[in-house]
Amino acid sequence: MERLTPKFLTLMKTYDRKQFQKDVISGLLVAIIALPLSIALSIASGVTPEKGLYAAIIGGFIISLLGGSRIQISGPTAALSTLVATIVATKGFEHLMVAMIMAGVLLIFMGLFRLGNLIKFIPFTITTGFTAGIACMIFVGQIKDFLGLSILAGTPYISVKDKLTAVVESIHTIKIPSIIISIISLGILIYFPKLNKKIPASLVAVIVGIISVHFSNKVFVNHKIFTIGDLYTITSTFPKPEIPGFSVELIKNAFPDSITIALLIAIVSLLSCVVSDSMANSKHRSNMELIAQGIGNMVVALFGGIPATGAIARTAANVKNGGKTPVSGMVHSIALLFVLLILMPYAALIPMPTIAAILMLAAYNMSEWRQFAYLIKTASKSDVFVLISTFVIAITVNLLAAIEVGILLTSILFMKRMSDVTEIEAWKDLEEENDPDRIDLKKVPSHTKVYEISGPLFFAAADKILEIPLDSKDKCLILRMRSVNAMDATALRTLDRLLQECKKRKITMILSHVNMQPLTIMRRAGFDERVGSAYFCNHIDEALELAESLQ
Repeated sequence: MERLTPKFLTLMKTYDRKQFQKDVISGLLVAIIALPLSIALSIASGVTPEKGLYAAIIGGFIISLLGGSRIQISGPTAALSTLVATIVATKGFEHLMVAMIMAGVLLIFMGLFRLGNLIKFIPFTITTGFTAGIACMIFVGQIKDFLGLSILAGTPYISVKDKLTAVVESIHTIKIPSIIISIISLGILIYFPKLNKKIPASLVAVIVGIISVHFSNKVFVNHKIFTIGDLYTITSTFPKPEIPGFSVELIKNAFPDSITIALLIAIVSLLSCVVSDSMANSKHRSNMELIAQGIGNMVVALFGGIPATGAIARTAANVKNGGKTPVSGMVHSIALLFVLLILMPYAALIPMPTIAAILMLAAYNMSEWRQFAYLIKTASKSDVFVLISTFVIAITVNLLAAIEVGILLTSILFMKRMSDVTEIEAWKDLEEENDPDRIDLKKVPSHTKVYEISGPLFFAAADKILEIPLDSKDKCLILRMRSVNAMDATALRTLDRLLQECKKRKITMILSHVNMQPLTIMRRAGFDERVGSAYFCNHIDEALELAESLQ
C-alpha cells in the first residue's frame, strides 16, 4: 500500500550539497517563469495581482514540503482561473475563501481514504473536453485587453456569451497601439524560445512591453494603453492570516464550489504528477500529494490567495533545469516572496496587452486542440459525443456540470458497451453442426439444455438471463459460466428468478465453472444453498455427467 510520507522526508536521507546547488538554480529559474504567469493568472481570476503570488509562495512551499512528488511545482494555474473569476464575480471573495478551505478538507480526506488512484477512472475524453473548455474561456476573456477595448462599467462580463457580446458591442473602441503591443508580446512568447531557451520568454515580453508602453503613451496621447497599475492597487507586503466569517448558510452555498475546486485541483495535480514522473523517471505518491494540496490550499485561503495546484509547464521547467527534489519548489517560493516584498511595485508597469498575450498563449498550450481534433477523427461516436458534450457544457454552464455530465454519459455508455458484450448462447445439437466429426463437440444428454454465458453479469445485462427459454419437457438446465468474471446483486436476483421458474417447471439448474467473484456473491446471498452445492460443477464434463445421471 502506498505510504503517506512526503517525498521530501524520503529524499533528504541521501541529499547532498551538489544536488542542493542544482535545486537552487532550478528553483530560481522557475521563479522567473512563474512571476509574470502568477500575476497574469491572478488578473484572469478577477482578483488583484499579488493574490496569485500568495498562491505560488505559500501553496508552492507547503505542497513541495509535504507533497508526494519529487519535482512538482505548484501555484496558480489556468485550469482554475475561470472558475475562480466566476465565483469572485458572482458570490464574492469571502465565498471563495470558504470554498477553498472546504476543498482543502475534501482533498485531505481523499488522500487519507486513499482515493488518489480513483482519478484514473475519469476518462481522457472528459479531461480533454473540459480542459479545452477552460482554454476557450480564458482565450475569450483576454480579447478585450488584447484589442485594448473599453467596456462600459456594469456590462456583464462573466460567461463566454457575456464576454463575446461585450467585445462585439465595444469593438468601436479598439486601440491600434494595444494591438501592436499585443502582437509584439505574442511574437516574443512564441519565437524567443527558439533563439534562447535559458531566458524565459515571458520575462522578455514583459520588459519589452513596459518599454513599448512608455513610448506609445507619449506618441499616441489619445490612445492610452492601460497597465496593471492603472487598473489595480498593488500590495507589496506579506498578508496576515484571516479566518473567513463562517456561517451555516455560507458553508451550504459554498459546498458545490468546494467540490468543483477539489476535483479540479486533484485532477490537474495528479495529471501533472504523471507527466513529471515520465520526465524524471520517478513515481509519485498520489494520496500524499492530495493531502499536501489540501493543506496548502487551506493555508493559502487563510492568507487571501487564490487556489494553487500542480503546474505542468513550471514542473517541466524544473526538470529541464536540474531540479530533482522538493527543495527546488521551496526555493521557487522563497524567490517569489523576495519579489513580492521588494520588486512588486514595478509590476504596476506591466501592460495589460502583454498580460493578455501571456494568457492567450497559456490557453492555446493547455487546449490540446491537436489531441481534441485527433479524438474527433479517430474515437468512437460515443466517445466523441462525451468529448463535445463536456466541452460545450464547460463553456455554457460550468465546470462541475461538465464533469458530472461527462462522467454520467461515460458511465451509461460504458454500461451499454458491457451489456453488448455479455452474451448468453445455447449449445447446438450435434446434428445441427456442419461438421459432426469435430473432436471439441460435447454430447448433451436428452432433455438437457446448455447455455454459455460470456461477459460480466451486471444490472445492464441482467435481463438477458430471463431470455433463456424454459421448456417443461426439459429436465436439466446447465449454465456454463467460465467466462463470467464479475456479477452484481441485480444479476444475481435475476438468476434467482430463473431458478424459481426452473423449480416450478421441475427443471434442475446446474452451474458449471463459476468463478470466484460470482461464487462469493452467490454464497453471501445463500443462492448456492437454494441451488444445492451438489449442482455446482467445476467443469462442463462433470455437469454433463450429472445431467445424464438425473434423466
